[in-house]
Amino acid sequence: MCPDIICAGEMLVEIMRAEVGVPHLQVGGIYKGPYPSGAPCIFIDSAARMAKARKLTTGFIGTIGNDDFGKVVVEKMKADGVDCSPIATRDGFTTGVAFVQYNKDGSRKFIFAAGAAGQLKDSDVKDAYFKGVKDFHVMGSAMSISPTSKDAVLKAIDLTIKNGGIVSFDPNLRAEMMPLDKIREMVQPVIKKTKILLPSGEEAMLLTGDKDAKAACENLLKMGPEVVVLKEAKDGCTVFTKKETIKVPAFKVKEVDPTGAGDSFGGAFVVEYLAKAPLKDAARFANAVGALKVTSFGPMAANSREEVEKFIASQKI
Repeated sequence: MCPDIICAGEMLVEIMRAEVGVPHLQVGGIYKGPYPSGAPCIFIDSAARMAKARKLTTGFIGTIGNDDFGKVVVEKMKADGVDCSPIATRDGFTTGVAFVQYNKDGSRKFIFAAGAAGQLKDSDVKDAYFKGVKDFHVMGSAMSISPTSKDAVLKAIDLTIKNGGIVSFDPNLRAEMMPLDKIREMVQPVIKKTKILLPSGEEAMLLTGDKDAKAACENLLKMGPEVVVLKEAKDGCTVFTKKETIKVPAFKVKEVDPTGAGDSFGGAFVVEYLAKAPLKDAARFANAVGALKVTSFGPMAANSREEVEKFIASQKI
């Protein structure tokens, strides 16, 4: 199988504090999990669920341990239509784990145990798998988790361009994995090869040094991307191109867990972009996918495309 949309990177389960405001330091606090996770996995799972009606296929390249946590991640993605045939098992390593703490100010604190998640290598990226690729999606976390994982991602980028595909890129900056100055240095060459860039406001400003997210996105357009989609959480998103700026409002929902919303948004947006949907429509659809994600606990949602479309039809915006 040569999928249309490919992603690669860390495969994790998340073990999450059951209540807000309970620090990792608190002995005896309750955690919930395991939940299938890893930013690249959340992206491709979202893309897979939205891609079926668009006649697009998805595939994932990653590494797990020979354990039940690895099976949790693979089984979720397979059930949603992701081709998992390139996923490798690394003997001697356990599947990656992220422990998540929810703070009262809305922020989160992570403790990562990378395990097999950082064992991806360029040899895991096979030339033949990219023969029909339309988009390879890059997550900054997949590049920062280990040097070998970065090499694998860079190889995948070059194979995608060689085969006529495009590159989409979510900076997904994780200070827990690598100092931010090193992350910025690492991602600059990737931005030059990117067609669709999907930063948060904070990430956009960190990448350019600007103190305003809009100015940062306009400057990012000058670095190579044709489309910059500023993810603004409860405020929706703004799409920047050299010709226009499109503000797309968010859908109002009751938030249960924000984890994975941005990655889910990205998967939906890329699917709609490849299906040649107008940018405003693609962004509105992606907003709906992100909104529905926050209404459920855990990093990966289960919503089908039909459910997303029904949700959009019920809204007034």
